[in-house]
Amino acid sequence: MRKSMMIAIIVCAAFTAQMFAVGEARISGKVLDPNDNPLEDVSITVESATAAKNFKTTGKSKKDGSFAFFLIDGTIEYKFTYEKEGFGPYQETMKLKLVPEKNERTIRLGGQQMTSATAEAVPVAADPATIAYNEGVALWNSGDEPGAIAKIEEAVKLNDALTAGHIALAKMNSKAKNWDKVIVAGNKALEVDSDQPEIAALLADAYDKKGDKAKAAEFRKKAPANPSALFNEAARSINAGKDSEAEGYLKQALAADENFAQAHYELGMVYARLGKNADAKSHLEAYLKLEPSGKDAPTAKEMLTYVQ
Repeated sequence: MRKSMMIAIIVCAAFTAQMFAVGEARISGKVLDPNDNPLEDVSITVESATAAKNFKTTGKSKKDGSFAFFLIDGTIEYKFTYEKEGFGPYQETMKLKLVPEKNERTIRLGGQQMTSATAEAVPVAADPATIAYNEGVALWNSGDEPGAIAKIEEAVKLNDALTAGHIALAKMNSKAKNWDKVIVAGNKALEVDSDQPEIAALLADAYDKKGDKAKAAEFRKKAPANPSALFNEAARSINAGKDSEAEGYLKQALAADENFAQAHYELGMVYARLGKNADAKSHLEAYLKLEPSGKDAPTAKEMLTYVQ
């Protein structure tokens, strides 16, 4: 049994009106030993210090002792823990300054607490680029998307190292489908800070839209696994009659999110069409377990009678 159907693409609501409100924070710095030599592979744990939030991430310092974190919600306090075998750990709880202002730390491990001079964030006075950036944010949030893009383009002309500006331009232009501008802004953002998987994902999409499959594949490898994006690729393949291609995307989506019910359903249907009955049965049953009253539950139950 084969049912012809058009699979709807899941809409990823990645760019909301308040996406670029100044609520994000970035922290960077270096970890040193007591003699001011850089420390590599220091384990750094960042976790929310607010009971209402449940966030935790980890990273390590690089060869030169440097580290950087980008936090989506910079409005709450975070606890930072720095640890390396052979050195005394250091822990502090702090509230960061919001983008586009910077938070910089020099951490010295060795059993001693940091001095107040090294513990305090380095403030950055507002400059014309920062003012233009914030004006762009206000325009974006008021609904003036072209005006916002123009104002933040002004900001990065004033300060080419304004990472937040390049990031915002990549995101804004992606929403506006200005793929050439996404590519310019995204690559510039990665020049300033290469560790930005979200920007890699935007670049992969932009290069794909421009027909540069090689570049799209290059950046997709650097992007975080996105179950919805993978499902969308599978949907395009299914709608084009390419079930074998869709199988790969759906398996990747489920590897990233094993409870993605719709991916289980579509993979079950793909396997049914490919004659892989045991696999079809497994995924259709998984779908029904996750969404017993889902919109595709009747079809899944009917299909199960054919793949037993």
